[in-house]
Amino acid sequence: MPPLPQCAKLAPVKEAYIAAKERWARKLAGKEKPAVRSENRLPPGQRQVHNFPVLDLGIKPELPPEKWSLKIHGHVENPVTLDWAQFMALPQFTDVSDFHCVTTWSQFDMEFQGVAFFSIADLVKPKPSATHVFFKSHDGYSTNNPLEVMLDDDVLIAHSWNGAPLPAEHGGPARVIVPKRYAWKGAKWVREITFLDRDILGFWEVRGYSNTADPWTEDRFS
Repeated sequence: MPPLPQCAKLAPVKEAYIAAKERWARKLAGKEKPAVRSENRLPPGQRQVHNFPVLDLGIKPELPPEKWSLKIHGHVENPVTLDWAQFMALPQFTDVSDFHCVTTWSQFDMEFQGVAFFSIADLVKPKPSATHVFFKSHDGYSTNNPLEVMLDDDVLIAHSWNGAPLPAEHGGPARVIVPKRYAWKGAKWVREITFLDRDILGFWEVRGYSNTADPWTEDRFS
């Protein structure tokens, strides 16, 4: 069988983007309910906690907002570098979600405020070739996700938690929140987002952690 033409290969990506945009519009209009991942809210192997444990690489960058920036580039039509004022001028989004750490703790009903990743995608306009997203942080950390995962309606770059600025120990001034994946897939102290046409493994992924990181299947290690 001859290989599929490039346009046919890219069609599912474009369709997924359009579907995500429609889902996002329904959520903003209050017409979309969150998808139920499991009848048991607590994923297997997890325990519920009522604090917010701190886990990192041992480096906690001090980043006052006036020195913060976010570079967004790669397979996009409109690459940008945002300063703090430009980031805060984007549409703001508040969402309540559960937070699952691969070290077996979960906290329910975490309220984060920030910029929905879908707003970032709308700003930079991913090209049809974009299939994955790679994140770099100020502490040398990196991680990766499929673009389809990032376009879920609860994914955001958060600057606030429970109505207060996100503390430095939790990734402030801004970190990525991907509620339906183990928390290492959400980079703290994010400084760069690259849209890619292929998958590149991040810090923990090259060290034996799962590339998909689904808490409901206990997908912790590769």
